Amino acid sequence: MILTLLVCGLAVIALVLVGLFVFGLRRRLIQRSGGTFDCSLRWEAPEKGDTSGKGWGYGVARYNGDRVEWYRVFSYAPRPRRVLERSAIEVVDRRAPDGEEELALLSDAIVLGCLHRGVRLELAMSEDALTGFLAWLEAAPPGQRVNVA
Repeated sequence: MILTLLVCGLAVIALVLVGLFVFGLRRRLIQRSGGTFDCSLRWEAPEKGDTSGKGWGYGVARYNGDRVEWYRVFSYAPRPRRVLERSAIEVVDRRAPDGEEELALLSDAIVLGCLHRGVRLELAMSEDALTGFLAWLEAAPPGQRVNVA
């Protein structure tokens, strides 16, 4: 009986360690190509005024040519959860987190309201990441329409 409990306990510990290792490996593989930044995302965000903090997902975004790929942090999926094309992103507002959002987001986050193919979304990132993101948007190839408010 004691041997069975010991083996089960070791198996649980081994599974937890393997799970943590896979999380770390996945994050490392995402960041391998560079151009990544911590970014929270709220898809189908409500209009201005909702600061409940609901709907935010913590993730890592990666520049990939004319796209930004967004990966959830707490996931084993090898593919991005959302892909945003540069030509389809329209920045509509920029604000500081308010109310319960301050608890749901990183401490230095700035919220950027956007439209992507008619869907309202919000991205929350650091000031440095925001500067890079806006520069990436404005650096679109000639002939592409980019809307930055």
